[in-house]
Amino acid sequence: MIPIRSLALLAPCTLLLPGCVAKTAYNVVRAPVQATSKAADWATVSGDEADRKRGRELRKKCKEHPDPAYCGD
Repeated sequence: MIPIRSLALLAPCTLLLPGCVAKTAYNVVRAPVQATSKAADWATVSGDEADRKRGRELRKKCKEHPDPAYCGD
């Protein structure tokens, strides 16, 4: 038979265990969603990144072949 002291020590553990199980289940379910969103973020180009790239291209073109349509100076 289990002594009363052991039951007194195990009782708080039984209250904490469901929280751990729920948090683990939450993390397992959430992991694929986070991985997918991170991959989509890496695969797409933001508007700021596209603007910077276009600006670099225009500056390079102005340096190589000055054209009033592209170069304001």
